[in-house]
Amino acid sequence: MVFRVPPDGDGRSAYLGELAGLIWPAPAEPALRRGGRGGWVVVPSAARPRLLVPTGSPRAAASAVRHSTEAVGRKAKLVRQGLATAFRLGLGPLVFRDRLVVEDAAGGTLDAHLAEVLGAPALVSMHIGPARANRKPVLQLLGPDGRALGYAKLGVDPLTRTLVDVEAAALRRLADLPLGPVTVAGVLHHGDWHGHALLVQEALPVRLPRADPAAAEAAERAAMVAVAGCLGVWRRSYAGSGHAARLAEAIDDLGARPEAGRLHAVLKTVADADPTVAFGAWHGDWNGGNSAALADGRVLVWDWERFEGDVPAGYDALHRAVQTAIGHDGVEPTAAARALIEGAAGTLAPFNQDGRDADLVAVLYLVELAARYLRDRQAEAGARLGHVDAWLLPAVEEHLARRAR
Repeated sequence: MVFRVPPDGDGRSAYLGELAGLIWPAPAEPALRRGGRGGWVVVPSAARPRLLVPTGSPRAAASAVRHSTEAVGRKAKLVRQGLATAFRLGLGPLVFRDRLVVEDAAGGTLDAHLAEVLGAPALVSMHIGPARANRKPVLQLLGPDGRALGYAKLGVDPLTRTLVDVEAAALRRLADLPLGPVTVAGVLHHGDWHGHALLVQEALPVRLPRADPAAAEAAERAAMVAVAGCLGVWRRSYAGSGHAARLAEAIDDLGARPEAGRLHAVLKTVADADPTVAFGAWHGDWNGGNSAALADGRVLVWDWERFEGDVPAGYDALHRAVQTAIGHDGVEPTAAARALIEGAAGTLAPFNQDGRDADLVAVLYLVELAARYLRDRQAEAGARLGHVDAWLLPAVEEHLARRAR
């Protein structure tokens, strides 16, 4: 299969070709066409792909758009609703002319396998995200009536296979834990497909009415506290803790990278200060696209592939704060990291952290994030925040230098 389209700036058009080859392997023959019937509509175009929308069912197509991403902001929500309406009325294929079609798909394709797993026909749709080391195929599974049947994730390399397997184990573990307002998806299937790790999980009820902004903020905070405490919470000095040892080992595993030495120096400064820290669990990647607070008080939370215990309680709140500042509010990354550290006492107050040392917990979170980005080689994959030496490390080092004075 050859996609003869100019690549866009972030390489999504080339990635569309990779996705098609993974999901519809030989002898199936996926290809791009201009106009025609059947297949998937490429929105907005094959040169700038963001979404694959199935044809043949206007309801399913509209649902694919509505469920494609968690729209953030009024403008994004209006755009998404407009697109969904266009597809529901059958206008989408007239506006967006590029198609991905698959010939000779008589079996052996992922969508055929997913129909067997679900025991019912399923139309698939995919959001095509920006370059990241952990980018992988995530498919929406839809009934002809537009009903969301579930989501499938495919781990296709060592990192993403591990993440898919970890999420499957996390979801099964979380199903038996006290999570307060948090609702997680059940596992429908976990196994191997063509050498790739495959996880199929339930669809959460994201279409239900949402909480108003003030209630949503309070509910999300309560949900984070519940996750932090789901494995128990304990307090102890940081130096000599299991977390300190694991984080030091994670930095050691980075090898001779110049950032590793700087991270070790930061970690030693915190260990020498030896704050008393409350430890608990965290989701690991709590952001505006991974959760939704409902009007009935429940908080839907998905993407548990980074779930982990024995970390400083409140990591999720710190992660949510800095990711929102950078990704939603447009704050320059170094400024966002500085503000995160300075405001840590307020952010961590619900998690029983000592306000006098809350800044050090924020520093530990940033060190943890840096080690993750470097281990996953996010910079090499083209991720915006992967160059931690350009934003994260300067903010941390400057703060610790001021603290020492």
